Amino acid sequence: MAAGDSASRRAQEARRQERLLREQWRAALQEARRWEAAGEAERRVAAQLLVLTERGWRLLVDRRWPGTRAANVDMLLIGPGGVFVVDVKNWRHPPQVVEGKLRAGGELRDDHVRKLLAVTRTADSAVASLGLSPVAVQPLMVFAGQQLDAELGRLRLLGEREVGPALMKERIRLPPGSVRAIADHLERVFVEYEGSGVTSASAQGSGRAQVPQGDGLFDVESLREAALEEARRAPIEQWMTFLDAEQVPLVRRNWSGPARISGPAGTGKTVVALHRTAYLAAQTSGRILYVTFANNLPRVQATFLNAMSPSVADRVDFRSLHAWAQEFLHDRGVPVRLHREKAETAFSLAWKHVGRESCLAEIDTTPGYWRDEIDYVIKGRGITSFEEYAVVRRLRRRSGLRRTHREAVWALYEAYEAIREERGVHDFNDVLALALSEVAGGHGGTAAPYTAVIVDEVQDLTLVGVRLLHSLVGDAPNGLLLVGDGQQAVYPGGFRLSDAGIDIRGARGQVLRVNYRNSKEILEAALSVVADDVFEDIDGMRTPGRRDVELTYYEGQVQRAVLSTVAAHDQALVDALRALPPQEWAGAAVLCPSKWAIGQYQSLLTQAGIRVCMLEQYNGRPVEAVKLGSYRRAKGLEFKRVYLPRHDDALSHAKSTDGTPPGETAREREEIARSQLFVAMTRARDVLWLGSIRPGAS
Repeated sequence: MAAGDSASRRAQEARRQERLLREQWRAALQEARRWEAAGEAERRVAAQLLVLTERGWRLLVDRRWPGTRAANVDMLLIGPGGVFVVDVKNWRHPPQVVEGKLRAGGELRDDHVRKLLAVTRTADSAVASLGLSPVAVQPLMVFAGQQLDAELGRLRLLGEREVGPALMKERIRLPPGSVRAIADHLERVFVEYEGSGVTSASAQGSGRAQVPQGDGLFDVESLREAALEEARRAPIEQWMTFLDAEQVPLVRRNWSGPARISGPAGTGKTVVALHRTAYLAAQTSGRILYVTFANNLPRVQATFLNAMSPSVADRVDFRSLHAWAQEFLHDRGVPVRLHREKAETAFSLAWKHVGRESCLAEIDTTPGYWRDEIDYVIKGRGITSFEEYAVVRRLRRRSGLRRTHREAVWALYEAYEAIREERGVHDFNDVLALALSEVAGGHGGTAAPYTAVIVDEVQDLTLVGVRLLHSLVGDAPNGLLLVGDGQQAVYPGGFRLSDAGIDIRGARGQVLRVNYRNSKEILEAALSVVADDVFEDIDGMRTPGRRDVELTYYEGQVQRAVLSTVAAHDQALVDALRALPPQEWAGAAVLCPSKWAIGQYQSLLTQAGIRVCMLEQYNGRPVEAVKLGSYRRAKGLEFKRVYLPRHDDALSHAKSTDGTPPGETAREREEIARSQLFVAMTRARDVLWLGSIRPGAS
């Protein structure tokens, strides 16, 4: 193939697309001019929108507004990008958004905004019975003869040249079947005025009307680029915001106080939380805080919400818990001296001088176990006296501690705190405790005016963290939503919601039971890892590891690669990834249990010419690269293909760190390792690749 052949073909395709779009534009303009009930401005805009009907959209024009005597709706446009309520304006003066108000010619035009939003609410209610997500119904005000692309709250303002390309760029929200069903339903709800129908442009044949090419109001170049952009969209990011019709009532529900959504892996908890966030932002004027434990997820979730509902995205703060707490304290002038390495050194010194030769070695000789005891049981629960620690129930900690052991732990804790304070540093628990004290002491004031707080992966937070977030909104209606699943807890320690003073009653506690992500084969493989692990959720319920779920997907498969050597195993992984077209790497992820393993496979894949995107840098936008990261960092995400090299090594390593720890602490490590592996396995939608090394395997 000659070097210029590819460019020549692209140029030919671009010219073909341009000819096609111009023909469709001429036919659409001819059809719009037959629309006698419309004004000239509406006809010009209708011609643009008619071009979209060639790409799976439905256009309803001049419809009656239900519940009124004579009021009308200019247009309803239903397509892959959602439902759009269109109000066409032909104003003499250009529109302007000034200090949150719509003006033209110096006059306030808020009455037009109120009417369009009211019509949109009617359309929103009309499609609610069909299970459509509220973020898919959007109001548009289109201005004839103007060039404009602006936002006014939920409302988007577009000029007539901008409306076509803008809608072409909308992410796909509705499949063709839903477009047909919703359009048919809206035709019945918004009754047609006589003689106002507009048909598809394709019904007018090839469009021989002699409209000069330069006479069209359509920016053909922009539209062609939008069409090509639509064809390039990667599906996995779109999939991660898919909301099933049965989940819509949860998004719209009015809760009288704190609420919780739980359920097994793959049941769409995060998707519901994101759509709930967009819904609340559209219904209220205050800010929304969406918080999770992992620091890589907020970037991804912010990208998703901006794609779902850009008009409200600027009123939602996506933060990891510790990042938000640090910002909160900084804004109030509270000094924070967070320094992980110095805090770890302080603990190492405390262990050397107080812990290593104590009775704690009878239970576990590894300092990490006792560091977790301080982080998750003592400081994570906000315990400040030995009397309280002596009787506290150590959730998710298997080893039984007699009073002498607890005294030794407390001595270790006090030594650590003394060295840490002497060195003038804070650890992560201190940051949350300082923020809670600031809010509880009344110093928070109105500086964090959150209408609602959405907490994702709540089971990974500490008790102090949950108390902090609860304190921001209290028990206000629709104020606090906790989302998560105790089976997917990947850190030691735990808490109950009652310990945080949070009361979830009746319908405010919802359990999702339909798995939309995993096929039976993938789910069975994952459940076999945790089948014997009974876990206690944050509501206090003890639940078996194998839970019943309803499956909706059956195409996924498990691929096992059992090799005799590390070299053969790693080559099998490389071969499996190389077998994919590079564009398919965008939906693939290699997940590892440790930083060491991540470094090893980053080097391996890079040397093999496989492009890698680290999960720490992934922001939710499509990229043709294999995602690489830890089991923990994969939480809240999903991929078409998941590759777990040497997946069973993590379980064996849990049994031996520096020798085999005795008794219950070994089982605790193994349970955490199994939970982490379970999380990684359930990230897979289409393919789960499990690599193992077995000496002697062929």
